[in-house]
Amino acid sequence: MCLQTLYTSATGMIGMETKLNTVAHNLANLETTAFKKQRCNFEDLFYDHLKYPGLQDTSGAFTATGISVGVGTRVSSIQTQFRQGAHNQTDRPLDIAIAGDGFFRVTDPFNNEILYTRAGNFSRADDGRLVLGSGHTGRALDPEINIPDDVTMVQIHDSGEVFVVQPPETNLTSVGRIGLAIFANPEGLLRIGENLFAETDSSGPPIEGEPGDAGFGMLKQNALEMSNVEPVTELIDMITSQRSFELNSKVTQTGDEILQTVISIKR
Repeated sequence: MCLQTLYTSATGMIGMETKLNTVAHNLANLETTAFKKQRCNFEDLFYDHLKYPGLQDTSGAFTATGISVGVGTRVSSIQTQFRQGAHNQTDRPLDIAIAGDGFFRVTDPFNNEILYTRAGNFSRADDGRLVLGSGHTGRALDPEINIPDDVTMVQIHDSGEVFVVQPPETNLTSVGRIGLAIFANPEGLLRIGENLFAETDSSGPPIEGEPGDAGFGMLKQNALEMSNVEPVTELIDMITSQRSFELNSKVTQTGDEILQTVISIKR
């Protein structure tokens, strides 16, 4: 009698738990460089069709509506929103922000797989290569950019061209160009942590190009892209998710009480 009520409200609580976890993850990464927020989407489940719409009644007329009872909800997807984050001026020469579409290409040293990131907090490794500034794994830019030991200045143009000044020279010398990659469906990229994404069949193959090309963003030296999480929006989502969870738990409690009443009926 009320068993379906218990199952239906349980799906609501499970869904709201997933949404709260998503909100918590967004808020936890509020200060993560170039983090892209996630959004939890829902869909309704199958229906118990007691009577289909459009059936003929006893008079031969067609019914305008049917009788369908839903059995709950589930998470349909968690989408990544790749909206541009604000740029934070750092005045650090190896900090690079992407203004527009595109990902930096980096190489995983363990299996030589090409990974993708929007985080541009680069450092110079001991061998001169530009690598992601990580205390875990040094992933070098692809193609590699090498900065000599004795440089006195590093200048990165909007087009990705990297110039250095080496004494006793005073002129700028090019040491390479930073490339970018875009995808037909960036939401299909696999998030693997450490600000990195991996290509999947859903994302499609990378389209490689240079900053400023059609469809590609420009580079901005001495700046980092910040997280695109909006705290106020996340707090509103957190409150509505909490209220929805409480309401579903109340439905579960009510269904349980009705079931107990039915069981306790004595003839």
